[in-house]
Amino acid sequence: MHSVMFDLDGTLADTSGDLLAAANACFRGLGLGDLLTGADAGTALKGGRAMLTLGFSRVEGFGEDDIQRQYPLLLEAYAQDIDTHTRLYDGAMDAVEALKSKGYPVGICTNKPEGLADTLMTRLGVRDAFGALVGADTLPVRKPDPEHLFETVRRCGGDPVKTCLVGDTNTDRMTSRNANVPSILVTFGPSGEDMAALEPEALLDRYADLPDLVDRLFS
Repeated sequence: MHSVMFDLDGTLADTSGDLLAAANACFRGLGLGDLLTGADAGTALKGGRAMLTLGFSRVEGFGEDDIQRQYPLLLEAYAQDIDTHTRLYDGAMDAVEALKSKGYPVGICTNKPEGLADTLMTRLGVRDAFGALVGADTLPVRKPDPEHLFETVRRCGGDPVKTCLVGDTNTDRMTSRNANVPSILVTFGPSGEDMAALEPEALLDRYADLPDLVDRLFS
């Protein structure tokens, strides 16, 4: 049985606004003001430490120790205000339901901590649409380790060698390559990467095209 696994941040939803707000809450707590702007959305989708690293690079006197101290505070701020700005991409859930109607199990394979990912998808009202959600801390490994993807597929009841990963970054591309399965990279996320240059098996310009694209990929 073929299945379709999804990344979350930048793939199913644009979460960058709430992530940036959490990082800026840390910087404000240090009296530094908002060091990140909407132009940093791509960095936001690379995780909390990436945002802290970028912000601290814009001021003097802060380094790795400050990143480590602020990271738990960032997660706390994000958990308290996780869905103010976050929006599912247009057509994403229609595509998920269409895939399910065709018999494809669907799941979420994300490097966001599992608890935060589960909370976010529940708040957005779509958690039950997915057969499994495996986060950064669910297993001893995370993307791009292929076992992260394989375990997500298993929890959906699928065959790990008969799946594909829909994502938006080089991490997702590397994961699918390491797993020897196809990748579909979205072109509308804020990551800023050149998706075509990553040479995925397919590019996705709009979610309305995903069900037919998956059919062709597995035919």
